[in-house]
Amino acid sequence: MRRKDTIFYLYLCGYRDIRANLMKKTLMFILFLAFAVSALAQDTVRKADYSKSKRAVRLVAYNVGVFSKYTGDSTADIAAMMHELDADAVAVCELDSCNRRHATYQLEDFAEALGGWNYRFGAAMQWNGGSYGGGVMTKKRINRSYILELPKGGGYEPRVCVVVETKDYVVAEVHLDHSNDAVRMEQARLLTDELKRLYGRSRKPVFLCGDLNASPGSQTLRQLCEDWTVLSEPAATYPADNPRECIDYILALNNRARYIVLKTAVCTEFESADVTQTSDHLPVFVDIRLR
Repeated sequence: MRRKDTIFYLYLCGYRDIRANLMKKTLMFILFLAFAVSALAQDTVRKADYSKSKRAVRLVAYNVGVFSKYTGDSTADIAAMMHELDADAVAVCELDSCNRRHATYQLEDFAEALGGWNYRFGAAMQWNGGSYGGGVMTKKRINRSYILELPKGGGYEPRVCVVVETKDYVVAEVHLDHSNDAVRMEQARLLTDELKRLYGRSRKPVFLCGDLNASPGSQTLRQLCEDWTVLSEPAATYPADNPRECIDYILALNNRARYIVLKTAVCTEFESADVTQTSDHLPVFVDIRLR
């Protein structure tokens, strides 16, 4: 091979090496960029937006499953979740009070874990040496409260509606019967009649929060929607680890109240606790702005 040909051959080999190296680095950069974009997209999907607007009132409905569905005591974890949400009022279903399953007053323990919130407990029935029911917790001072006894009929167990009135709004907690749609409808009819009697002409908003044990298209929801407006997102809330049914809601009474709905969500993840282990239901919130 002549000297000139040799130089050209070596140049060509060097060029091929440089090009191959450049192509390799370019491919590695493209792969890295694709991985980064994919990870960012997954992270965006994974992290829900529970941010709260200024002047918003955040209402939460949560069936806590006597704070012990999967763990010995989820009170501290659920309190941390409510702080993470910056909740203003929480309607709580399934509470024990000084019975043999839980010897403490669970709602009082929860109030202390939240930092001293105001609360009202409603005993739906005497059970196992104590009682069992539901309640409402609020940061605001409670001006008055009511316990509405609901008809059991052919249902599984007695139920109540716990009503708490603050200076600016009313929160009512209910856990309707899970075994019989006719009983659910009768329970819903009675609580609606009572709340319309108390607040039907009021300018104060009334929010019904809880486990209604009824799907969005059920007879119970259709009946309720004659006098109430569903504010919460119609997303699955049960079971917490693989949600398939929407049975937990927040509704507003159709009275003379004026408010704006800012945001609603079913909470599927928290930084402070594993929501699939704190209860068999997921919490749902609605942000409103009073007018």
